[in-house]
Amino acid sequence: MFSIANSTIDYGFISRWVSSLGKGITAASLGHLLKARGYKVTMQKMDPYLNVDPGTMSPFQHGEVFVTEDGHEGDLDLGHYERFIDENLSRESNFTQGSIYKSLIARERRGDFLGGTVQVIPHVTEAIKDRLRRIADQSNADIVISEIGGTIGDIESLPFIEAARQFKKERPEGDVCFIHVTLVPYIAAAHEVKTKPTQHGVKELRSLGVQPDFIVCRSDHEITDQVREKIALFCDVEVEHVLSCIDSPSIYQVPLSLFDQEFDVQVLKRMNLSAPEADLSPLKNFLAAADACEGEVNIAIVGKYVSLPDAYLSVIEALGHAAVANGVHASIHLVDGEELSAETVQATLGDMDGILVPGGFGQRAFEGKIVAAQFAREHNIPYLGICLGLQAAVCEFARHVAGLQGATSAEFDEEAQYPVIDLMPEQEDVEDKGGTMRLGAYPCKLEKDSLAYQVYGEEVIYERHRHRYEVNNAYRGVLVEAGLNICGLSPDGRLTEMIELPNHPWFIASQGHPEFKSRPTKPHPLFVGFVDAACNKAHLTREKPKFV
Repeated sequence: MFSIANSTIDYGFISRWVSSLGKGITAASLGHLLKARGYKVTMQKMDPYLNVDPGTMSPFQHGEVFVTEDGHEGDLDLGHYERFIDENLSRESNFTQGSIYKSLIARERRGDFLGGTVQVIPHVTEAIKDRLRRIADQSNADIVISEIGGTIGDIESLPFIEAARQFKKERPEGDVCFIHVTLVPYIAAAHEVKTKPTQHGVKELRSLGVQPDFIVCRSDHEITDQVREKIALFCDVEVEHVLSCIDSPSIYQVPLSLFDQEFDVQVLKRMNLSAPEADLSPLKNFLAAADACEGEVNIAIVGKYVSLPDAYLSVIEALGHAAVANGVHASIHLVDGEELSAETVQATLGDMDGILVPGGFGQRAFEGKIVAAQFAREHNIPYLGICLGLQAAVCEFARHVAGLQGATSAEFDEEAQYPVIDLMPEQEDVEDKGGTMRLGAYPCKLEKDSLAYQVYGEEVIYERHRHRYEVNNAYRGVLVEAGLNICGLSPDGRLTEMIELPNHPWFIASQGHPEFKSRPTKPHPLFVGFVDAACNKAHLTREKPKFV
């Protein structure tokens, strides 16, 4: 293992020319390769929008909100980072332009600037650089990879580009390198890929004072040596610094593709660092196990953001990890809870081997989620509820088993006769919506005779949370008497963390979000157990691989 002193921490900045290119996957793949060579790597996402964080943004616009161990609501790319580098990130791993402005305005109101004019340069750019320095200091990393959100040429991205330009100038030679991710489109009529978008993107970047050290070309067609040479010539980079990143069947193949092109070796060389031998065996073993999978289970995800799969990105990834761990393929069916009713549930969910109800907010589709929980309970279909999925299962059980007709959440009906889900006491006086929920990792103590304990294999577990409402303790006794097993509680016994149904093949729900902690080589046990139960429901015989 090779390491370097904190005083010589190296930084890599990653930008892009057009959106939705997979810049986060490129950054995460580089992080994976560098860690495989023994370096301590941390990652960071800078977002140019003016929201303070993505916590109050619609998943339709932004995809899922990823929650870190220390309770930060971050960009979904943080999930890619954690899954690829197998490190828990922190609130320093993601910040927005809105958070920068918020902090500067607060300082200005306090009089910290002594009446001076507060400007983008130097104040905004200096605040951005402070966040770059802070994550390096707190993580004790050898290498920091910082992804600049947005696209080159956007007005809102300019302060980040300028801050990166200044930062490189202030650091010792070789400490900072720039990686630009660009689209190389294939024009069918001409039967060739076109480099003009890349040329124009780099031209725009250079006009801002930044010369990329590497260019990663995204395309659905082959990038020939001739194309790479052309890009290198017009963009003033070395030919070996022009990388090809072709569409892959699995995102987990991307690091190996870049490894074959010596991307990490070239980056380390550019930063005057050695390149110890890389250990990629865990990833290769996972991919080999994925290729060897046989059979298929059908899993329904019942939500309300199903038109945008990225809204459930970590859930889908966790199911994929668990499927490989079980030696099967998982066929994911996104089901709109708004369209699910007693009349349609059989046709929609009747062929499913497992039903998962994920987290979410708001009343829309909640009744459909209750229908899904009821169908799973009555038809012995494996069920996994997450956050609101637990609350839907509790409401369903209260209505149809405990006899509390119309039981619901106080979030949706403050005058409900049976509010079996209620606002947490500590949330009653909260007015600001952003960053004020119960966020981050919290402990849960499991009953030793529970299925949940059998799945986890330990008594005290930690899962990340993101919620304001909880199971109402006033109804806990009634629910338990009716047969609900509240198998997981907070250590003080005050909060319901997990429930299960004892007389069911596999029915577990968690108030926490286990999907955030699943990684390809370390699949989450709750998802592994859920998919295993789905395999049993489908009567699949399989051989579970050993890839960890």
